[in-house]
Amino acid sequence: MPIPERRTRFMTWRPLATAAVAALMAALLVPAAAHSAPRQSTPVYSYENAIRESVWVDTGLDGDGDGRHDRVAVDIVRPRELARQGHRVPVIMDASPYYSCCGRGNESQKKTYDANGHVVQMPLFYDNYFVPRGYAFVGVDLAGTDRSDGCVDVGGRSDIRSAKAVIDWLNGRARGYTTRTGTATARATWTNGRTGMIGKSWDGTIANGVAATGVKGLKTIVPISAISSWYDYYFAKGAPLYDSGPDWLSGYVDSPDARAKCAAVQRKLVEGAPRTGDWTSLWTERDYVKDASKVKASVFLVHGMQDLNVRTKNFGQWWDALAKNGVERKIWLSQTGHVDPFDFRRGAWVDTLHRWFDHELLGYDNGIDHEPMADVERHPDQWTTSAVWPPRATAATTLRPGTGTLPGVGTLGLGRGSGTETFTDDPSQGETDWAAHIDRTTADKAGFTTRPLTRDLRLSGSSEVTVTATPTTSAAHLSAVLVDLGPDTVRDYAASGEGITTLTDRTCWGASTAGDSSCYKVTAAATTDVDFTVVSRGWADLGNYASDKGVALTPGKAYTITLDLAATDHVVPKGHRLALIVAGTDKDLIDPPAATPTLTLDLSRTSARVPLVGGAAAFERATAGSTVAPSASVLDGVRAPRTALRVPGQAG
Repeated sequence: MPIPERRTRFMTWRPLATAAVAALMAALLVPAAAHSAPRQSTPVYSYENAIRESVWVDTGLDGDGDGRHDRVAVDIVRPRELARQGHRVPVIMDASPYYSCCGRGNESQKKTYDANGHVVQMPLFYDNYFVPRGYAFVGVDLAGTDRSDGCVDVGGRSDIRSAKAVIDWLNGRARGYTTRTGTATARATWTNGRTGMIGKSWDGTIANGVAATGVKGLKTIVPISAISSWYDYYFAKGAPLYDSGPDWLSGYVDSPDARAKCAAVQRKLVEGAPRTGDWTSLWTERDYVKDASKVKASVFLVHGMQDLNVRTKNFGQWWDALAKNGVERKIWLSQTGHVDPFDFRRGAWVDTLHRWFDHELLGYDNGIDHEPMADVERHPDQWTTSAVWPPRATAATTLRPGTGTLPGVGTLGLGRGSGTETFTDDPSQGETDWAAHIDRTTADKAGFTTRPLTRDLRLSGSSEVTVTATPTTSAAHLSAVLVDLGPDTVRDYAASGEGITTLTDRTCWGASTAGDSSCYKVTAAATTDVDFTVVSRGWADLGNYASDKGVALTPGKAYTITLDLAATDHVVPKGHRLALIVAGTDKDLIDPPAATPTLTLDLSRTSARVPLVGGAAAFERATAGSTVAPSASVLDGVRAPRTALRVPGQAG
């Protein structure tokens, strides 16, 4: 359910002492001719002549077991003019496992180096754009990747420590070296230590994890399509979302050196992440939500509401935990899948990110802290804002299914239902199949709909569905789906671009050199016309009904379990219907159970708690005076989602 807001906006939260430092920095980082406090950093420093250097930071760990502390490679691009003047600069940092194996961004850019080992191309536009504006950009190779020592442990201690150690080094608390194996030390005398972390998917996940340590010097994070709990990347209450675990992912990004040394870490990943979906200590270590109270950095979160790679439960539970702990925050929610905002709202993104970092790292009073907290894409390239998110009027409202005139075709309303509905798991079918036949009896699902709405109805936040079901087998998986039934034009998140099409023209964002262009291919919204839109989804293994460790079921016995549905923000328009579907295996989004169960739902003990703006009263108004529901017909939606990727960050 939504967490109530503690503040009206994310406000101005600088103490006076910090504000004084910010004012001093502002004076140092603008041309001498300026006579008033700046509101925006400008590109007055040379990118071509910027200092480019590499440092290896001691993590204090020996993950690869070679008898010496691991060192992680840190590539730095910073303004030469400010270094000559002795002025210290803030840092924008992206810590990633992908810099050499796979690349970053829509064009899969990798780091490149000159003959001296200094970085020539730094992926993405961050260095091109922000270095001329008085920032340093730092690209960190996570332990076990590219030029770093150690082992990839997929969101665990090594991953987080390798990035946190760099922030400690930037603040004078850790040791850095000029080479990977040498003894000559390097000090970060050029920075004031104020650091902002940014990154998509695994990179953004590291930002979440480092922020959850409470490390001093980390002032803000910008996690894009990021994981907040690695268990929730791989499982949903015991139901497997992928056919492999973190050991496969580690092997995917390991450097050749790590592959030769990290067999013991691989074994721990296998043993600690059983395919049963049981919660283990490995998942506790990789759960950042439990440590949200330690977060001191502000958070600018971005996620696609149709992201089926890093599914949106990850942002919803993180956002709610941050709200509960009073963390200052901002959010963008798009209609895309696993896509960077640079590729779905480029101009607005660069401008907003620029002002965010200016405010958070330079202390500029540019007003971004008084703007609406949330930007939500309501239709392709059409955005709305909310002063806070979810809106204050949002209330968890219990909707209940009821029987209808046809088997498996029921009603959805506020009154308690009665009777039962029965369906048989069919792993060849999924959410788009169920929704397409919502008004028809099919053996593989039970569907419940409101009548056509007489007013718009907005869902904002996370939902949950409680199901009481009796299985015929000792194992059963469940899916619950909320669907907006009605015509619309949406981003085609199930296509290869996950809601975008990449064109051939380029736009430039910052300065370029011969080896590092700031110009990137333009994208456009990829859209499709549909008769329904899947709004939110959740899954579970019914064997996890009592705890986070699954058990065998007794056929013929009723079990009650609550499925956590993904966070979203969606308006069901007047004339459309809201539907709840309960079924078994959601094809390509969860793996099927060993058996093929038939399940009987007890409707009197089945319900959905949905975050409605205006609560139950809004639902009553929207369903009052409803017209007769449409006749049964086959509806068109997006194509069936592709088999879910096992690599966070490698799509879109």
